[in-house]
Amino acid sequence: MPDRVFKLVWSTRVITPTQSSEWTDMDSVLRQLVRGKALLFIIVLSLGGSFHMGSNVTLISSPAPFIKSFINSSWTERYGEAPGEKTATLIWSTIVSSFPFGGLFGSINVRWITNHLGRKRAMIWNNAISFVALGTMIASRFANSFEMIMLSRFLFGFISGINTSIHCLYLGDSSPKKIRGMVSLTVALFSSSGKLFGQFMGLSEILGREAWWNILLGIPAFFSIIQMVTLPFFPEAPRYLLIEKGNTEECKKALQFLWGPGDYKLEIEEMLVEQAALRGERSKTLLELLRDQNVRWQICSLVIIQGAVEFCGISALSLYSYSIFQEAGIPVDKIRYVTMGVGLSEVLNNITCGLLIDRVGRKVLLWLGFGIMAVIMALMTLTLELKDYSFWIPYSTIALIFLFVIFYGAGPAGVFPPLSHEIFVQSYRSAAFVFIGILMWGGFTVLGFIFPFLMVTLKSFSFVLFSGVCLAASLYVFFILPETKGKTPLEISEEFRNITVCGSSTDMDLCLETKL
Repeated sequence: MPDRVFKLVWSTRVITPTQSSEWTDMDSVLRQLVRGKALLFIIVLSLGGSFHMGSNVTLISSPAPFIKSFINSSWTERYGEAPGEKTATLIWSTIVSSFPFGGLFGSINVRWITNHLGRKRAMIWNNAISFVALGTMIASRFANSFEMIMLSRFLFGFISGINTSIHCLYLGDSSPKKIRGMVSLTVALFSSSGKLFGQFMGLSEILGREAWWNILLGIPAFFSIIQMVTLPFFPEAPRYLLIEKGNTEECKKALQFLWGPGDYKLEIEEMLVEQAALRGERSKTLLELLRDQNVRWQICSLVIIQGAVEFCGISALSLYSYSIFQEAGIPVDKIRYVTMGVGLSEVLNNITCGLLIDRVGRKVLLWLGFGIMAVIMALMTLTLELKDYSFWIPYSTIALIFLFVIFYGAGPAGVFPPLSHEIFVQSYRSAAFVFIGILMWGGFTVLGFIFPFLMVTLKSFSFVLFSGVCLAASLYVFFILPETKGKTPLEISEEFRNITVCGSSTDMDLCLETKL
């Protein structure tokens, strides 16, 4: 981005946290949400966004034994013999990983579809695919085809890949600066709520039965349909309307609809400053984003933090919780209830993160979260190895998993959605979310596919890898990542530009210049 962008922000400081009269203190955030339609908007946006994704992640865990049995019977009926162990594992891994693989394809299209349709229409039209995904999943059992399960999971992943990225964009572009952290954190809150919902629906008392697994896996389609019907009644994102479309009047109407009566002068002035700084700057492509030296530290931060979120072990715990608890020695009839407790703890700690994020800041929560998660994963390796030495050790494994989810929910899971929106200005944001989607869904695909083989080969020592990833991320956040709390995207971009790695012989004593 040209230097004039960053000079302008320091010469035109129109808003500081103490200047805004529109937004009250943290204890009145709920009142701000119900002044307009913001609370309802957040719920509708989440149903087809992160809640849809979260439910898809955990719904596959509970019916795992039934689907594996279906794979065996389907293969035997076709070929007259049961599949080998490696073949069955490969088919099961493909079914699991087809969801994130579809998400990867969907995320690649986010920039193109949002630039042509906007945030709102893109989500509405994308949800139409859910009808096909639902029909394919329901028919798979009657057609005796595990390939149809793969196709349906791929389509559900494609929907989630687009909608989850747009969910973050849409919500961030609709939120005021002072409470952006808490509002954007609802992405993580509804994702963990979706996971909990998937675990609840997978109970044997609900739909976790062999005769109902195809209906269970099709449930997320109903959330897409609800969003498809209700989202047209809400406005387009205010920042998108003003900065990209130049429509100040529609932006003001959208703010009033979402947040209640008011002139929103300060909020609109902030957007106008960013629009002026970006005048003539078109929306960047992914290739332009990756080549731009001015955002190299933002890109580096995305790779490290998103990579750590994917490979910290939480995806493995979500996808293969049934197998992990079996490995830990938990009785089979108790596993589904234990996974529900894990899901509930993540929801509660996302709420805790919401209370802290705009007070403590993003950096502290990330650093502590990753650091403690590294220690927990190392301890989990020991308890899984020693599970046969005493009856209480499997229960200590459960306790460690609960602790891991607690610090994950109160740290990386809650902080990353607002952070990823804040560190880029408007012209870079769509391409950045394409890149985030590629990292997220690509990592999810790889982990979903290889983790069953890791469990067979390395068993509990696979968690040592996750511990190392968390430790590396914690060190990066502590030494390099700047704080973003209460700052505009232009101010945050300037802080990233001030990070300097010195390599000249005259500055050998100073390797890294940053704010601790």
